[in-house]
Amino acid sequence: MLKAVIGHSSAWSARAIIMPNLVPPVVTTSQAQAYKDQIEAALPSGDDFTPLMTLYLTEQTDIDDLQAGADSGLIQAVKLYPAGATTNSESGVSSFEKIMPILEHMAKINLPLLVHGEVTDADIDIFDREAVFIERVLDPIRKRIPELRVVMEHVTTSDGIDYVSAGGDNIAATITTHHLIINRNAYLAGGIRPHYYCLPVAKRESHRLALRAAATSGNPKFFLGTDSAPHFDGAKETACGCAGIYTSINTLNCLAHVFEDDGALDQMEAFTSLNGPAFYRLKPNDKKLKFTKQDAPIAFPKQIPVQNDHITVFDPGFPLFWSHEAINGGEI
Repeated sequence: MLKAVIGHSSAWSARAIIMPNLVPPVVTTSQAQAYKDQIEAALPSGDDFTPLMTLYLTEQTDIDDLQAGADSGLIQAVKLYPAGATTNSESGVSSFEKIMPILEHMAKINLPLLVHGEVTDADIDIFDREAVFIERVLDPIRKRIPELRVVMEHVTTSDGIDYVSAGGDNIAATITTHHLIINRNAYLAGGIRPHYYCLPVAKRESHRLALRAAATSGNPKFFLGTDSAPHFDGAKETACGCAGIYTSINTLNCLAHVFEDDGALDQMEAFTSLNGPAFYRLKPNDKKLKFTKQDAPIAFPKQIPVQNDHITVFDPGFPLFWSHEAINGGEI
């Protein structure tokens, strides 16, 4: 799977935050190094791509190991998955009190916490999980450890947008390509469409519009996090299909359409390339991409063959006309 998809990211992205929810999860620095080595070995020849590694937070995370990983420059952040919240999150956190010493140490060494912002309580409606997470988990953590830097990954609601916007300098949020484009009708109206099912689930249209407004606003608190998830069709088209949407191959083409549609093409560079590095305190990349609007729609494969199965590519539901190519220096 890695060899089949890595080139779709490295073709346009010089680096990416690598999520640790593998089976088994990436919970130690040595496991992160091994995963980084695998990614680099799978890269197409000539592609310049830096994996920015993260650790999967558990109630048993070793602070000394975490410190060593951060000191080496390998570990850029730690990801918090509430147990059972998303794909391969069974090893996630159940007791937030138990991880407080780890979070306090992360704040001390200025290591960001990335959160999958949903509670998993059975009595909470799936469409309310993000808002309840903010109220019950995230806000108490941040009040207790205000110096902790936090990224709400793949925010999906106006509640999340409002919370991050008002939250001061130590909180930011990523927004996915697909959550800018689809609402919950995409996977529920007219039949179940498993290739539009992801976690967090897409919400009602008012939330999608709030995400669009935040992404295209130029607000440095919001930046791209594709959350692109390759799953075999056989694992999605089943009685209990897995969550995830695969967008790596056409993310920038989709985003150019969205930003043009909202009259904000001048804000796209900040969202995709500047705001994220600024929050992570990394220098922006030197290389640039040139975008061109084509006269005819760009063709993308509907599926990518892998072994004896396929990965279905995200279909935005409209034709894409913006292409991009790498250039070396100069103005665009």
